[in-house]
Amino acid sequence: MPTNPRSAIALAPAGTRGWLGEFVEAAGATVVEPSDASGLVWADPGDAASLGALLDESPDLEWVQLPWAGIEAFVDVVRVHGGRTWTCGKGVYAEPVAEHALALALAGLRNVGAYARAGQWGSPQGVNLIGAKVVVLGGGGITESLLRLLGPFGCDVTVVRRSPAPMAGAGRVVAIDQLDAVLAGAHLLVIAWALTPETEGAIDRGRLELLDPRGWVVNVARGGHIVTDDLVAVLAEERLGGAALDVTDPEPLPDDHPLWREPRCIITPHTANTPAMAVPLLGARVTDNTRRWIAGHDLVGLVDVAAGY
Repeated sequence: MPTNPRSAIALAPAGTRGWLGEFVEAAGATVVEPSDASGLVWADPGDAASLGALLDESPDLEWVQLPWAGIEAFVDVVRVHGGRTWTCGKGVYAEPVAEHALALALAGLRNVGAYARAGQWGSPQGVNLIGAKVVVLGGGGITESLLRLLGPFGCDVTVVRRSPAPMAGAGRVVAIDQLDAVLAGAHLLVIAWALTPETEGAIDRGRLELLDPRGWVVNVARGGHIVTDDLVAVLAEERLGGAALDVTDPEPLPDDHPLWREPRCIITPHTANTPAMAVPLLGARVTDNTRRWIAGHDLVGLVDVAAGY
């Protein structure tokens, strides 16, 4: 056992030591069994039941690091075991996801998806991102990165977030109660929210129809933010320029779903952050937080247990 109890860190589920152990040990920690550890790095993004059972068996674990930025799969476990310190991947994947959001926005507005599927020469279509009216939902790391990437395009950007504090690169930041007002006439809506009861299903038919008829929706957050049947109807009726989705509801999207056949829809299979991108980024966060934990310093990516993200 290490002389500093805080440097005893567990990795779970079984089999994750091979790729996470080096990042924990790089911080000066010793990898031990959960029963002997002060902290736990949990690597499975969906198995909340097993994490809950492990925590029941390991009451001395004081800190838990979750792998992804979104923790909706773990909300109940976090609240049951809320007396611990919880961290997640907030901000870890912001750069690749923001880059993907920008790529989807340009592809949509410039009609790249339809051109790519075409079997013959077509007519010119598409609008500029330059100078566009843009609304971004969420004020976290993805939005911070996206605002920087949007800078050269000279967009008129409004951010909608829970706490409407100013953000660099945004013309204005408003609370969610002003969502309908800022959506009116928008050319681009980018969804980068955490999925909570307040945001689930928030983008319904009424709000989609507030956008400019040539406008595009880009979703790099969670599929549940959009009412899928409403989106299908609005696209089929040509009331919206299109939708570019890295996430869907349901997910994976069934093979026979109408969105696959919708010419105004671009779908990527939840690849805004691929394993090749994620492993080094998550590893760096694990090393940083493990080092901070051992030293007794503030951790990065703290979970707000009450808010659920």
